[in-house]
Amino acid sequence: MHSDAFDRYHHGHSLIHDLDPRVKVVVTVGFILSNALLPDGGWTAFALAWMFVLTASLFSGLGFGFTFRRSFIALPFALAAITVLFSIPGKPVTSFQFLMWHFTITDAGLLRFVSIVIRSWLSVQMAILLVAVTEFPKIVHALRHLRVPAVLTVIISFLYRYLFVLADEVLRLLRARESRSARAAGRGAGGSVLWRARVTGNMAGQLFLRSYERSDRVYNAMLSRGYKGELMTIHPHHVHASDWLIVLLSFVCLVIMQVVGRMP
Repeated sequence: MHSDAFDRYHHGHSLIHDLDPRVKVVVTVGFILSNALLPDGGWTAFALAWMFVLTASLFSGLGFGFTFRRSFIALPFALAAITVLFSIPGKPVTSFQFLMWHFTITDAGLLRFVSIVIRSWLSVQMAILLVAVTEFPKIVHALRHLRVPAVLTVIISFLYRYLFVLADEVLRLLRARESRSARAAGRGAGGSVLWRARVTGNMAGQLFLRSYERSDRVYNAMLSRGYKGELMTIHPHHVHASDWLIVLLSFVCLVIMQVVGRMP
């Protein structure tokens, strides 16, 4: 498996690609916070937020449908908020019986649930765009420049850098299991749930041990090469006037969304 197997960066030279990574991170975080602060039922503000994402996608050269097609994968996670349909008091909309429980969906609960889903959907689109137009190491360096604690940025950097190694270990363990399954099946144990559970437990333990040993070797190798706990880069970031202009315009748009979302 290649080292960039998990990279979702799309190479290009556009207005969004060429922005300083700190600008892109700040605008993305500001957009997500703005979505979280929008009131429930602020449909016009939600529409403006979506137009903001579509405009950014257009200027990135990836097209209007790039983030839209990839954002639906996150919608099932929004179902974690499904309990608000029944837990918020309001005017009953509909009721149904499930086993021994009786549930009533209220108008306030339905409004809150739909608003949460839309907020999540828009925020995921913006995060997808950030990863698509910014190389992941640059995102990590931008977080470090923005004074995110070094321990977090280092952990994120190492996780990204060695995740493909962990995936390789998993694939080797799976191949080893498959090569032994035929013999176990011949003895009548290959298809039993108990046998598979025992093998899975052994695989998890082996993966932990191999990962621990590999991390120790990697860390010692880094120390021998002068690693001091700091992320270094040969491409320093410089914020230009165009970057400040984009930041200003973006936050003006976010303020407009907040004002529109609170209008009667």
